[in-house]
Amino acid sequence: MSSDPSVEAPREDEAASPDDAAAAPTAGPGGSLASNFLHNLWSANTVVVTIWSIVLAMVIGAVLIVVSDSDVLAMFGYFTARPSDALTGSWDLISGAYADLFKGAVFDPATMSAWLHGTGSWRAAFAPISETLTYAAPLVFTGLSVALAFRGGLFNIGGQGQAVIGTITGAVAGFAFGLPVVLNLVVALICGALGGALWGFIPGILKARTGAHEVIVTIMLNNTAALFLTWLILQDGVQDPKRTDAISKTVAESAQLPSFGGALRVNLGIVLAVAVTAGVAWLLNRSSFGFELRAVGANPAAARTAGISVARTYTLLMVVAGGLAGLGGATQVLGTAYALTPAVAGNIGFDGLLVALLGRNRPWGTLLAAILFGALRAGGNRMQSFSGISLELVTVLQALIVIFIAAPALVKAIFQLRAARTARIGATMTKGW
Repeated sequence: MSSDPSVEAPREDEAASPDDAAAAPTAGPGGSLASNFLHNLWSANTVVVTIWSIVLAMVIGAVLIVVSDSDVLAMFGYFTARPSDALTGSWDLISGAYADLFKGAVFDPATMSAWLHGTGSWRAAFAPISETLTYAAPLVFTGLSVALAFRGGLFNIGGQGQAVIGTITGAVAGFAFGLPVVLNLVVALICGALGGALWGFIPGILKARTGAHEVIVTIMLNNTAALFLTWLILQDGVQDPKRTDAISKTVAESAQLPSFGGALRVNLGIVLAVAVTAGVAWLLNRSSFGFELRAVGANPAAARTAGISVARTYTLLMVVAGGLAGLGGATQVLGTAYALTPAVAGNIGFDGLLVALLGRNRPWGTLLAAILFGALRAGGNRMQSFSGISLELVTVLQALIVIFIAAPALVKAIFQLRAARTARIGATMTKGW
């Protein structure tokens, strides 16, 4: 990174906004391949690239759908004789699969029409979007955790461990305290955030005091958190006394996030996620701490010269990032799981990395990316049930999206090419986010 604290006026062929310049890590002409990759990853990852990445991922996904179906592949055996059979079969298979993906993620036209005509249930009509928002809510928090840390120049790979600790402290507070309605939920959410904040404080203080790399520390803490959860569930006072398997007591009803519409699973967690997104956006762009962390993320040496305590900023940044991930874990256990199991947190911490990357490490972009990932998960369930397409295809689609987003940056890092035109288009489209 450049240590020159002076600010240069952007040249005409460079199209980085002031916010991008302050938020993204910089790399000088003589920087390493890794630093240039990270610099280009930020500048090249525009809305245009994101949209085309999703389109390309869907195209490759369509190819995989065809390849995985033996009946359609058999039609290609006599393609030269009757090409219409293979083309029609492929189209029917792909369109049916993606139609089920849409119906499971957004709405089913048939059930929506039935509800509008008074012959169907509104719960069935809104069930798909309910599932999408249910899956998206925890990802918003873990995605914001990664995005916030990145804006401060740190790579919080520990969102998974912080989310696991958040599920532990949130669930234990939910079934152990026995507080009144509302207060019990508030305390459980706060405990979840505090648990994640504590787990984030460890790599933050080690980074600030000893220079320990946050990536290595947080990866180790991920494993520690998972092992601690597995051990804790089997302990007296935590394990469900009526069960012999690894499951904890059920969270008290007063500590569960209230759902909307009874049969619908979407709960208050998505509302909380939107509110927290607005809070993180304000923190980054309007608060003095947000200015400090963006300054440290852009150039730690210059920030230190300007009187900003880099060590303090690193520590507080990881505490806040850990608290966000912990809140995501608490939302998971208080909103849908209601009890601790070894897999209660799923992969929400690791998926948060992809969500933050897809959202360009911006709060509102992260929210939209989480909703997209939630839609893929919810739609994938229906696609597997109705079209027979494996749910693993959803994971492949997510991975392909991220690969295509990162691929232009990798090419620019290797060949040292500029992304002026792409960045200019992205800056214009994202103005005002």
